Amino acid sequence: MWAVIRLRGNVNVRKEIKDTLEMLHLKRKFSCVLLPENDSYKGMLRKVKDYVTWGEVNEDILKKLFEKRGRIGRKRLSDNLDLIGVKSVDEVIKRFQNGEKLKDIGLRPFFGLTPPSKGFKKSIIRHYPKGELGYRGEKINELLERMI
Repeated sequence: MWAVIRLRGNVNVRKEIKDTLEMLHLKRKFSCVLLPENDSYKGMLRKVKDYVTWGEVNEDILKKLFEKRGRIGRKRLSDNLDLIGVKSVDEVIKRFQNGEKLKDIGLRPFFGLTPPSKGFKKSIIRHYPKGELGYRGEKINELLERMI
């Protein structure tokens, strides 16, 4: 499963790219979505590679992301589990990993993040490894840790 984070804003974005970002539910800077690894999403990510970074997310970070940034409407997931009929965040994660969409579970399809603590290590205009954009593999977990 890929975690995709939008790092650049809306100024001077071509309509074609803006539409693709909206299809991915990445409408704002520092928003994050979780996508299955397949060819159609890979093509979409290739198109918006100058605006996002992505990589494979691990279980620990996934749990933190759902606990701190998961939302049911405007309410926090961890405080309102009974609204969607589950007992724990782990149960929500298991349902999501089994192929259910976040919207079908009752959650927002994206996660709002903060800018990374202690800032970005490199430029957000260049591609990884010299910058922050593009595919970064397992290193996405370090960035997510600082943004949750």
